[in-house]
Amino acid sequence: MKIAETVTFGGSGLNRAAELRGATDKLAAVRAAAGASSIVLWRGKPLAVWDFDRNADLARLPMDHPILAEAKQPPIFLGLEGDDAVFAHDISGWDPGDVDQAQLNSFLDRSEQHHPSVPENVLFSELRGIMTRLTARDAELAATARSLFSWHRSHRFCAMCGAESEMAMAGWQRDCSSCGGHHFPRTDPVVIMLITHGNDVLMGRSPGWPEGMYSLLAGFVEPGETLEAAVRREVFEESGVTVGPVGYLASQPWAFPSSLMFGCMGTATSRDIKIDPNEIEDARWFSREEIMLAFAGQHQQLMPARKGAIAQFLLRNWLADRLE
Repeated sequence: MKIAETVTFGGSGLNRAAELRGATDKLAAVRAAAGASSIVLWRGKPLAVWDFDRNADLARLPMDHPILAEAKQPPIFLGLEGDDAVFAHDISGWDPGDVDQAQLNSFLDRSEQHHPSVPENVLFSELRGIMTRLTARDAELAATARSLFSWHRSHRFCAMCGAESEMAMAGWQRDCSSCGGHHFPRTDPVVIMLITHGNDVLMGRSPGWPEGMYSLLAGFVEPGETLEAAVRREVFEESGVTVGPVGYLASQPWAFPSSLMFGCMGTATSRDIKIDPNEIEDARWFSREEIMLAFAGQHQQLMPARKGAIAQFLLRNWLADRLE
């Protein structure tokens, strides 16, 4: 797919400068340089600068900004922009006071938190809510930092001996001083499928989704399985629909918490739907015309696909015949 990398989080050509991660002296030098900056996350939310038109940019703070002192662990080195280093700090230990836990745990957290050390228009905002407002570079930085901090939180202890491990290699590794084990950030491969039959596309919904919300079927790739096999298995398990030819379209890093979505297309060889209620709540065939109405906000039952997600990207380009 020629326009594959225009998907949200599709990449910006960031120089990740992996050669600096273990070079302690060189890393310290770029960190101390005048152009170095850091982005900041709180419980997975990046700190963003908002203007009066509700446009957002990722906040980049100087390395001596007081908010960074609240981080309980070393910063992660994300890469270089020209000669300037970009880091990420996590201040999830900060208590903003009155927090609506129900909102924080909702499908899309619309709450925003303000730290007293930054201007009023600089807020911690849910990445799902701002991902389409960010530049490609800001989106890549935020997604990378969110995934890495999530991995560090869930992999504190060595998988080989159970002892607590430590951050290493500028945040791209964890080392165990007890047994000498080394652990590296994981990315879970997920297939998401544009399954068509004639003029129709197969979509499903999970329990708890907002009313009218459907998306393309998706599922994790199992060990020892190809992407093509995963597409056929997941579609059949969830909907009972069999799939013939399968092709790859585009990929999207999805930092919720740390997946790589492989967008695939497949041609169904059956139309009868028999859902597995343990997998999904419903599945339906929707015509091109219905998807167009949903995108225009005019479908009576179907919500438009969520902007920024690869499902919306694939559907939009399917409608425009731009899958080549």
